[in-house]
Amino acid sequence: MGADRGRDHGPSRERAKERSAAAPAAQRVRLDQPQQKRRRWLPEYDPEAFGRTSEEIARFLGTGRFIVWMTVVIVLWVVWNCTAPGHLRFDRYPFIFLTLMLSLQASYAAPLILLAQNRQDDRDRVNLEQDREQNERSIADTEYLTREIAALRMGLGEVATRDWIRSEFQDLIKELEQRRVFPEESEERDR
Repeated sequence: MGADRGRDHGPSRERAKERSAAAPAAQRVRLDQPQQKRRRWLPEYDPEAFGRTSEEIARFLGTGRFIVWMTVVIVLWVVWNCTAPGHLRFDRYPFIFLTLMLSLQASYAAPLILLAQNRQDDRDRVNLEQDREQNERSIADTEYLTREIAALRMGLGEVATRDWIRSEFQDLIKELEQRRVFPEESEERDR
């Protein structure tokens, strides 16, 4: 057993090296190069383009023009199938084919409208988040300016204003006039 531990497993290592050297370079994974696109069985589509198209269709379905055209088509359909010669009518009185066409149109219109609404909800959510962030910044700026104005008011409370200086000068002038009127008393007070 001890001899097996000391034995070099050289032949198996050499075989592994030979296998790796024999493998073609195309099968190796290169991390420094982008992978080649694989062929897909299903067709690829741009979800944004599909979403934009569905929004355009949903916008058209919500217009009066669509309702007018739909009404015109249905009226022409019914009039043709009631008044045309028998061999030219393609949908007789219960108008089953018309019902099928309207059901098909509704079955496609509903998901397209829902997709357009979901995209609009996503845009509204992003706009709402941006508005919230803007409001938070505005509130922070307003609070900062409020603190600055309060600090300026407190600082101005200690600054000599024009009215205060004027009142001090008036007091000094009155005091000087009183000294001139009563010079003897003022000299005695100074001693």
